[in-house]
Amino acid sequence: MRVHIATDHAGFELKNHFVEALTADGHDVVDHGAHEYDAQDDYPDTCIPAAQAVAAEPGSLGIVIGGSGNGENIAANKVPGIRSILAWNVAIAELGREHNDANVIAIGARQHEPEFALAMARAFLATPFSQDERHQRRIDKLSAYDAAR
Repeated sequence: MRVHIATDHAGFELKNHFVEALTADGHDVVDHGAHEYDAQDDYPDTCIPAAQAVAAEPGSLGIVIGGSGNGENIAANKVPGIRSILAWNVAIAELGREHNDANVIAIGARQHEPEFALAMARAFLATPFSQDERHQRRIDKLSAYDAAR
């Protein structure tokens, strides 16, 4: 699976850990940065392009990482066609895919130990959308709202 990943300085080390681990898992990981540590960088500069890449490539998924994950989640959700969730445990990561067909997961690097954060990301990537009619109906309503704006 193609996985687009991005971070700011707060998630820089975790992002590098994810790139290595997910590549070893067999995923095609596209690293949108940050490519070097800069304590003054801004998450929209990397997270928006990663989300745009996910929106442009159906079937791909995205991971955005920051200190809390909140700003990165907001940035990703600004991109048309993106449904980004902020995960804090494995069940939420799975439910975001199963019920919401989320295509981006946001993770707070300062909120979780690296291996737990990686477990959430792996669960997100491994979980398919349920295809349940009630969930699709809700997603369609959100898409209709976005299209009308």
